[in-house]
Amino acid sequence: MIAVEATGVCRSDWHTLQGHDEAVVLPHVAGHELAGRIAALGRDVRGWTVGDRVTVPFVCACGRCAQCAVGQQQICDAQFQPGATHWGSFADLVAVDHAEVNLVRVPDRLSSVAAAALGCRFATAFRAVLRHEDLRPGHWVAVHGCGGAGLSAVLLAAAAGALVVAVDVSAAALALATELGAVATVNGSDVPDTAAAVVELTGGGAHLSLDCVGLPATCAASVASLRKRGTHVQVGLMPPAQGVPPIPWHRVIAGELRMVGTHGLQAHEYPGMLRFVERAGLDLDRLIGARISLDDVPDALMAMEDPVAARAGVTVAELRT
Repeated sequence: MIAVEATGVCRSDWHTLQGHDEAVVLPHVAGHELAGRIAALGRDVRGWTVGDRVTVPFVCACGRCAQCAVGQQQICDAQFQPGATHWGSFADLVAVDHAEVNLVRVPDRLSSVAAAALGCRFATAFRAVLRHEDLRPGHWVAVHGCGGAGLSAVLLAAAAGALVVAVDVSAAALALATELGAVATVNGSDVPDTAAAVVELTGGGAHLSLDCVGLPATCAASVASLRKRGTHVQVGLMPPAQGVPPIPWHRVIAGELRMVGTHGLQAHEYPGMLRFVERAGLDLDRLIGARISLDDVPDALMAMEDPVAARAGVTVAELRT
């Protein structure tokens, strides 16, 4: 059992609110990005003590299936997700099964607010940017959508030495992306064909392009932004209720493009991610757009009805001080 100190408010929670996840049964408690302290332990848990500061991936694993056996806990066959399949972190306490597989120790130097932001958006961006493509300094990375995941991707790609083009319809979001390391921006409100603009800016297309929004139009634009043998990574959720993207498969074939889905980050990858953050000197607090109380979570979720309004960075609810 974890006593929650901070929890992210994510667009994935908005999808839950909208009924896009058939696994969610009412009554329900959402929230899947959390950090806090262990309040109680199961009798079989080893290596942890009450009071330890912890976080968990948003995809929790069973530790026993074939996927877990090869280290791919993010696609565990028996996965569970606080806030989706199980009650989540918009609460004082949250229960996490299979603690030895899923708990991640939070270093003293990291605040609970920053740690909560790791659980979904930053960790997902880390895997999307640094685990699906052999990204090298000087490579071009296009980031479509500069919300929490997109801004995290900008920060990570720039830290890895890549040249980042940020794409969004919000001037404020693009300004923040520039502060975090983007060398060029494309405002979809002013440019009718964002993919063509990316291709022009990059001299032939991005080596790696991410759709961090999860809309048919942004997915298609991400694919069309690639150079030959480039990689598209789908970061934003794509519930069928929002439509099916028109993927130009003739271009995928002719250019030998790679289409990749990404689904969180394994708990055993968190120490490596935190080492990268420390070596690069990244300030995770720069990603925090708003700090609210738990009582304000419903209003924050309703504000996500407008995707542009949600482009202000990560929103975190603090439960304790």
